[in-house]
Amino acid sequence: MNKVRIIGTGSYVPEKIVTNEELSCIVDTSDEWISSRTGIRERRISEGEDTSHMASKAALKAIENAGVKAEDIDLIILATATPDSFIPSTACIVQDNIKAINATCFDISAACSGFVYGIDIATQFIRTGSVKTALVIGAETLSKVLNWKDRNTCVLFGDGASAAVLKESDVEGILSIYRGSDGSKGKFLTCNAVPVKNPYIDSKETMGDIDNAITMDGKEIFKFGVKIIVQGVEELLKDTTYSLKDIKYIVPHQANFRIIESAAKRLGVSEEKFYLNLDKFGNTSAASVGIALDDMVQKNLLQSGDKILLIGFGGGLTYGGLIVEW
Repeated sequence: MNKVRIIGTGSYVPEKIVTNEELSCIVDTSDEWISSRTGIRERRISEGEDTSHMASKAALKAIENAGVKAEDIDLIILATATPDSFIPSTACIVQDNIKAINATCFDISAACSGFVYGIDIATQFIRTGSVKTALVIGAETLSKVLNWKDRNTCVLFGDGASAAVLKESDVEGILSIYRGSDGSKGKFLTCNAVPVKNPYIDSKETMGDIDNAITMDGKEIFKFGVKIIVQGVEELLKDTTYSLKDIKYIVPHQANFRIIESAAKRLGVSEEKFYLNLDKFGNTSAASVGIALDDMVQKNLLQSGDKILLIGFGGGLTYGGLIVEW
């Protein structure tokens, strides 16, 4: 079975920064209300860039960082809950944008677990020898599916994209994988697609009515997030000879500082063990873990041999984690 390493990362966020104070001009909220409950102070919002545009930007940065060419990519997996279109897939649009002419492409939908799911899937392809080089992207334009009158959701999310290049290697870089889903709790975080509407079941008056804004039961997602981080860390370490002390950073889905705070207490570690940048970017769903990872790379926080733990959780409900040796 082939070994796999992450050899390059990239990320992209829109230029438009929206602070908590700016949000208070369009919805009943305040900087104190948002930051004290979530840790978020600002987020990036698209001024017209769709998911494929941001994904392509992040992909090109990852490819450059990895030192490979676009035509070297055998596989593109794009995780998103906010695709440009149902057909074609956003992955295929990115393929065309970056000229990765030799890649097989498809989208996956796992919400905030998407980036971790994507790395997991790409790892399996490489381990079996089916592909040698894979590009995994997590990208979201969540601003297009928000109810901007709902202060419980619109203050949480931001737009952005992240990417990683994985390649067959002589040294194993993916040390442990953990994944799962709980569809029975799917109702706690939803975003509707196009409902079943046609002239045979609907009147002409209702044919154009579509409700596709994000809805969330914050308390249930909070409990789920804390549980999954603790459970994921413990399960991932079980498959290795390492302890939590050997992990330099835990890189979680960037959802809420209070979730991290509670998980850290249960794990008996300092909150500083967790790498967080949600104060600047908010919750970017499938892009979240990858943006944090690339942020660490850009700040030179990771050295060869460092072990980091990635953990995602979100809509579905889904969850997944990885221990990576850098």
